[in-house]
Amino acid sequence: MDTTKIITATELKENLGMYLDYVTQGNEAVVTKNGKKAVRLTPYVNEIEQYFTMKERALDYQHGGKKVSYEEFMDIYQKTELRMEFINGEIVILDSPEVYHQDIAGNLYMILRRFLKGSQGKVYFAPFDVHFFKQDLSVPDVMQPDLLIAFDAGETVNERGRYMGTPALCVEIISKSTRPRDLLDKLNTYMLSGVHEYWIVDPYHKNVLVYSFNDYTIEEMTTYKLGDMLTSFWFKGLQVSTEEIFAH
Repeated sequence: MDTTKIITATELKENLGMYLDYVTQGNEAVVTKNGKKAVRLTPYVNEIEQYFTMKERALDYQHGGKKVSYEEFMDIYQKTELRMEFINGEIVILDSPEVYHQDIAGNLYMILRRFLKGSQGKVYFAPFDVHFFKQDLSVPDVMQPDLLIAFDAGETVNERGRYMGTPALCVEIISKSTRPRDLLDKLNTYMLSGVHEYWIVDPYHKNVLVYSFNDYTIEEMTTYKLGDMLTSFWFKGLQVSTEEIFAH
């Protein structure tokens, strides 16, 4: 469980609704009577839910934040059902996205696919592994951009059907837990691995940061707010209404 709170029977009686909410959020409460522990309140889960919860937390504890080699990461990744990334030599466990995140991802997929119609470019969405080789480094980062555009998929898919190229565009839809990585670590990786453009979509403030990279540095950066028309730096003719991006 996440946390355990010790309360008296009187406190439980006077604030029953509050403590029920507390427990149903994944916490425990121990009720005391006459100074002695009498009852433990725990959230109800069936055996299947309990099994998968314990399994997920065990794997997260075992691997999340662990510094490993690229070869070790690939070995671990092949043996787990968890979604994970490998950034700067560290394993990052990915959470399941929220509903609005998926709404935005679906909107962007349709927008980008419509733009690419008739071209050699393809749009892919997570989970989709990409090995990003940063300039002058032999060990790649392995990440799953929320969406990407690739023009080299026809020549860079290996014998196992894995894409091993470099996307032209990467898109990340940030969450509260991924914000630091999206704004710093992933920005750095995309810039140093030859990606041309990076969009950071913020569902909370309803804006999009667009970065243009050239010669492994940031060439331009623009923020588009709700109601603006986003214009790509690299892709001629790609203009997107932010209203369409953030539509429910």
